Amino acid sequence: MNSVLIIIIAATSIISYIAFTNQALFEKYKFNVGAILRNKEYVRLISAGFLHADFMHLLLNMYVLYMFSQPILEAFGAVGFLLIYFGSILLGNLFSLYLYKNQSWYSAIGASGGVSGIIFASVALYPNLIKIGIIFLPSQFSLPGYIFGFLYFGYSVYMMLNPKQHDNIGHAAHLGGAFFGLVYVVATFPQMAIENGFYLGIMALPLLYMAFQVFVKKKIN
Repeated sequence: MNSVLIIIIAATSIISYIAFTNQALFEKYKFNVGAILRNKEYVRLISAGFLHADFMHLLLNMYVLYMFSQPILEAFGAVGFLLIYFGSILLGNLFSLYLYKNQSWYSAIGASGGVSGIIFASVALYPNLIKIGIIFLPSQFSLPGYIFGFLYFGYSVYMMLNPKQHDNIGHAAHLGGAFFGLVYVVATFPQMAIENGFYLGIMALPLLYMAFQVFVKKKIN
């Protein structure tokens, strides 16, 4: 396992574990719209990625990060991996901040934005080759990366535009992070993106719909 990946997983696990029983630390560093805009506590845009709700939340994020990191480390090295991971966390939280700027109570935690960025950077590299399995189902039920991307984006966009009470999932952060990972790969390997344009286009359809709803119709404000 790459040392950078080990450090990220270890740091996230340790900080999350400490915050499980340290409510003051948890409240100080979680993503919160009011604290960021009113008090200019911009560190929360990154620090929230080191906090998790419970062991299951932490375990799932770190497991998925581990599973999808290798293609990124091979293609971009440690520096590229860090740029994608933390850039995805930052963009995901900035997108949430934009969407919920009028809801000062809105809070979120978790590395999901960064993990989504790593997932979709991997999918963007190999949209038709990478296979993504479904937990507890045999390998033959695995989906091509671009189909998984389409379904993931579609579900996240729907849930973001039609929020459910007590959902407690930062769909906007997931989308922002996934978008960063996708665009980073396209910008770095434009020729590869052109060759995979059909698959990437299918995957991006829900994002285009979201952009229309958010920035043109302004459904969320």
